[in-house]
Amino acid sequence: MAFACFEAVDRVPRYAQFVESLDKKMTEFLGKPPAEKFPMDRAWCDSQLTPPPGTPVTDYASYYPEHRVGEKEFSIDTLGVGHLGHGFYHFTEYISPLRNAESFSELERYPIDDFTGWSDEAIRTEVVDRHAQGRPAGIFLGHMYENAWQVRGYEPFLIDLLTQRDWAEYLLDRFAAGNRNLAVAGARAGCDVIFAGDDIANQNAMMFTPDLWREIFKPRWAAVFAAARAIKPDIQIWYHSDGNITDVLDDLVEIGITILNPVQPECVDPRAIRRRFGKRLAFDGCVGTQTTFPFGTPEEMRRVVRGLIKDLDAMNGGLMLSPTHVLEPEVTPENILAFFEACDG
Repeated sequence: MAFACFEAVDRVPRYAQFVESLDKKMTEFLGKPPAEKFPMDRAWCDSQLTPPPGTPVTDYASYYPEHRVGEKEFSIDTLGVGHLGHGFYHFTEYISPLRNAESFSELERYPIDDFTGWSDEAIRTEVVDRHAQGRPAGIFLGHMYENAWQVRGYEPFLIDLLTQRDWAEYLLDRFAAGNRNLAVAGARAGCDVIFAGDDIANQNAMMFTPDLWREIFKPRWAAVFAAARAIKPDIQIWYHSDGNITDVLDDLVEIGITILNPVQPECVDPRAIRRRFGKRLAFDGCVGTQTTFPFGTPEEMRRVVRGLIKDLDAMNGGLMLSPTHVLEPEVTPENILAFFEACDG
């Protein structure tokens, strides 16, 4: 994680993620999978905590009497949230299990894992393996606000925040407990970074007032990060939010965020943020998936990437270049190739 510590690098770290159809197109274009042509500079471990043997798998089907898994592109994720596909790539319609909840007891009965008693053996093994290869290791904590609204329903959760806050805070506390246990497990396993975040902003401003975020969400994330740092003080904290989160950047740095993702250039100015925070905040992202990747030319891609490397002094750390979201089918292989070639000098 030299870049996050603002240490000099021999080339700028970079990576990209692709939807399945684009990954296949890139494989045909390159003659090999993109990850083999351009090894991705990410610390993300695939391993997670594992439940004790014999732990039953939670069946959420009762929350969806009108649907059946496997029919009409319907599925249920690990949070118990339903997804209804409409034939448009990876995009799905969310169906929240607590969308029609009428009593607080329904929230209390809803099964949410907090990972108490789960094994970290797989994480420890992968961390050792990655470190032996000279690669950093990290653990994904997941979300808090996003998990809560997906389980409760987007509009119902936002209404809860304003009209029956105990409902919203109850769900947030349950997800925060799981986040904390994951963060502690990652720190104990020797992870170099923990990945977390919530999409708390749109293109122009936050989803709710900054003061509401400070009151409700900030202290919960602060407690999660503090628990990890109590075990591993030098652990890096990567935080994701799309959109314009300028209003709470100082707060995020205050509670320990060291890497900001995706620094979406259509919403915020990476150069201005660097001037504001200096070496207190590294970046992961900065190359727009609403602009440069789908609509630019290879020449424009090279210009954008080289400009970021120069203006952000990336050879002295502080920057990992990546698309600001997973790359969609309309992005050309030529633009992706230009991105990696420009990153690699």
